[in-house]
Amino acid sequence: MKVACIQLSSGENYNKNFRRVIFYINQAIKKKADLIITPETTSIITSNKKILYKNSYPMNKDPLVKEIKKISKKNKKWILIGSIAIKDKNKYRNRSIMIGPKGNIVTYYDKIKMFDVNLPNKEQHKESKTFKPGKKLVTTNLPWGRLGLTICFDLRFPEIYRKLSKKKLHFISVPSAFTKITGQKHWIELLRARAIENFCYIFAPNQTGKNTKKRETFGHSAIISPDGKILKLKKSGIGIICANIQPSQSMKLRKIIPSLD
Repeated sequence: MKVACIQLSSGENYNKNFRRVIFYINQAIKKKADLIITPETTSIITSNKKILYKNSYPMNKDPLVKEIKKISKKNKKWILIGSIAIKDKNKYRNRSIMIGPKGNIVTYYDKIKMFDVNLPNKEQHKESKTFKPGKKLVTTNLPWGRLGLTICFDLRFPEIYRKLSKKKLHFISVPSAFTKITGQKHWIELLRARAIENFCYIFAPNQTGKNTKKRETFGHSAIISPDGKILKLKKSGIGIICANIQPSQSMKLRKIIPSLD
């Protein structure tokens, strides 16, 4: 199994973000990736609600979702849209969407833990003022094993990952827009901890660079093995990392160290 994580630098220009992610999805297909994952807030990053709401759609009407469904069907690929803003009746969700090789939406996950923080550099984020949090943990079966879905700030809540790991997972996705100031201190450490604690591969595509005047993300997209080894890492810049995965490693480690029983 070959996994590709795409590192983006999305901003407030929806059309530019759209073109860029489609380009890199096609590049990942050329690299023969079986599973392709984009970061959180793939289609737009903005603190301006007017811009966000203008570029948010119901899931089945979202232009990016429609285009990726076509690409998935044409190339018979599994593509996880790390997250996009979805209009859900009179609410908005930060939603991760799994699209299968038939061009269908297999499942989706709404981010549970909202990023409401006051950072030391006077940077503030109040995600709950924009999005309605999800309530359900989500897993899905892939041809190679079972995947649990999470998004960014969920990473700081180990109980979410432990509950997911009880469902006999092989992999966990962590698409993110992790900020630079917090990422420098904790990003890789948290990813490795979640992998080791739960004996799961971690697939963590992140945003990078100066996204808006008020937000800079850390990059360092990573693919990590169930024993905490960093298989691939992209520190900065836009692009793709790929790794060959052995799903059986997850269950082998669980038998050796039965800490999840």
